[in-house]
Amino acid sequence: MVMETEDSILLKWGTLKGWNLHNSPKALKALKKYNSLGVSFSVMMQNDSPEQKKLLCKMIDEVNGYIQLDWTGEIINKEAAKKYIMGYDNKRT
Repeated sequence: MVMETEDSILLKWGTLKGWNLHNSPKALKALKKYNSLGVSFSVMMQNDSPEQKKLLCKMIDEVNGYIQLDWTGEIINKEAAKKYIMGYDNKRT
């Protein structure tokens, strides 16, 4: 088994899909607050509140590692990640 040592955030559908935050205590604190506000078991169905989006941006700011988009595998910088989170239209019609 390979253990990932670098922290990371994985984004999909405009929200959080996965994370490894062992070396980012402030990001982990924001994650706990994010989860306390209610999350769906399906990332596709997650409809983040404005407060949850702010907490995701805080996690992004505080992560001591990389941020990746699940669809493409692309590693993006913190500003691009926050723009992705805040600009994603998660309304399903």
